[in-house]
Amino acid sequence: MRLADRYESFQSLAAREIEGVHYRIHVAARSSPVVVVAPHGGLIEPGTSEVAAAIAADRFSLYCFESLTMRARGDGLHITSTRFDEPRALRLIEASDVAIGVHGRKNGEDEASVWVGGLHETLRDAICDALLQSGFRAKTVGEGHRLAGRDPANICNRGRRREGVQIEMPKALRIKFAADAAHRHAFADAVRAALSDELAGVR
Repeated sequence: MRLADRYESFQSLAAREIEGVHYRIHVAARSSPVVVVAPHGGLIEPGTSEVAAAIAADRFSLYCFESLTMRARGDGLHITSTRFDEPRALRLIEASDVAIGVHGRKNGEDEASVWVGGLHETLRDAICDALLQSGFRAKTVGEGHRLAGRDPANICNRGRRREGVQIEMPKALRIKFAADAAHRHAFADAVRAALSDELAGVR
């Protein structure tokens, strides 16, 4: 069971934490209908910012919220995706057609598969297929994972189309990515290819 967040909103977090000391925010607004978002980067869900940046490359917009300080369990800077309301994130997402949320999860009973969710079912399935074709293990909600990302309030679903994609990577895979940049970039390339095809109207 996931412990309750210490903070229920960014306003409550910002009242006690100092930007540049306890957390940092990275925003790269590009001329693109897609934004890649890592709302739990840095020490919250390690490796997610790096993967998000690799997916965005120099083509898609990017937003990362990163914790800079190690916290005791249950005392972190995690704000759940359905309540994540940092103003710079919302401005960038709401100015984009589609948001791709990049997250980390515990290994649990499945330490190999990327769980793909979100309300943009066509793009969700295309990303899942692209990962499978690139040699990664991936599955969608219909294949038995519980992180569906289907709440309209989820940050991935708050772009102009009101539907996006949520990518949940297990801890074991994120550790591999940290040790092997080529492996991480192969993952990012697969996701970006699916996004590019969607933008081109192929899918």
